[in-house]
Amino acid sequence: MNLLVIGGGGREHALCWKLRQSAKVGRLWCAPGNAGIAAVAECVTLGDGHAAVVDFARAHDVGLVVVGPEAPLVGGLVDALRSAGIRAFGPTAAAARLEGSKGFTKALCARANIPTAAFARFGSGAAARAYVAAHPLPVVVKADGLAAGKGVVIAHTAAEASAALDELPGPVVIEAFLTGPEASLFVLCDGTDILPLGSAQDYKRVGDGDTGPNTGGMGAVSPAPALTPDLERRALAEIVAPTVAALAAMGTPFTGVLFAGLMLTPTGPQLIEYNVRFGDPEAQALMVRLDSDLLDLLLATCDGTLADARPVWRAGASVAVVMAANGYPAAPVIGSVIAGVEAAEANGATVFHAGTARVPDGALIAIGGRVLAVTATAATVGEARAAAYAAVGKIDWPGGFCRRDIGGS
Repeated sequence: MNLLVIGGGGREHALCWKLRQSAKVGRLWCAPGNAGIAAVAECVTLGDGHAAVVDFARAHDVGLVVVGPEAPLVGGLVDALRSAGIRAFGPTAAAARLEGSKGFTKALCARANIPTAAFARFGSGAAARAYVAAHPLPVVVKADGLAAGKGVVIAHTAAEASAALDELPGPVVIEAFLTGPEASLFVLCDGTDILPLGSAQDYKRVGDGDTGPNTGGMGAVSPAPALTPDLERRALAEIVAPTVAALAAMGTPFTGVLFAGLMLTPTGPQLIEYNVRFGDPEAQALMVRLDSDLLDLLLATCDGTLADARPVWRAGASVAVVMAANGYPAAPVIGSVIAGVEAAEANGATVFHAGTARVPDGALIAIGGRVLAVTATAATVGEARAAAYAAVGKIDWPGGFCRRDIGGS
């Protein structure tokens, strides 16, 4: 089967890397891809709009399109592909509102009695400030729409909340502050059945010790250490299953991967937010642990046969350490040269590329904020962490940095 993956980040590199291992995959394209993806897939540049994707898939006998990023999902790319008779992995635009609008998700949680933080949605800054003044601090201020993983501010004072409201565009959701370990749970959904597909712990803040601004993710550990089997069962029964049932009842069944961001509170799991695609760098940490054929799982999701699927996982744990360009997240410096990736992989790691490109002389350069995810597996988190950081040490990139505490807590 010929496949097309949409996207050009570390998540898409991990998906292409895993799909390339399947004997059932014929030609594999990625649009637009990156320098790392080019080693496992053919990178192509498509025109703007859904029609360009549809036309390419038709012209190249593509049997499955895998949509990686959230923006084209929210924008309806899967709808366009399915309307053209092309199989696509991912939710429709209506179901993708789970990520596209936090207000939509919060309202669904309220109707379905899904545990989540108390909230209110505002289109007006003045009304939001009045709400903050009347509620205990801290509060969590979130952009209602897509924000590339960075539209969240934990405001400990009214002044911090006010500053966040000034910075975040459009409507916002203000939530009560929850405490406890966080975990990311990934679940395949075929519109009716759900199938857990692993967990991870993400490290969002840019600095060691969870300091500094939120980022798209500076590293991940899989499985999530704090998500016990009992807590996972509760999250599936109390959060994910009711969500999938509610969407089906609305006539907008969810198909694809549902990424539930969870807070493991003293009273049990509560939903922080949903994403409607694989995470980045969580996908990198998940894919190196997956022993099953990823294509089989994606097709079962699209074709409504998840009830018969049973993913197989490699024993142990994985750690992914993100290397970002200096200045990230505020103003990453573009164009610095990266060396030593081959040495890192010879050291036993898998290096997934996000913001990379090759210049005419063959050198690898950084063209984004988050640039590499150095990923390793081992019997324990500690051993995987040691292997990942040993590989990081082989990469010669004065223009980049990483957190040094991924997997440490």
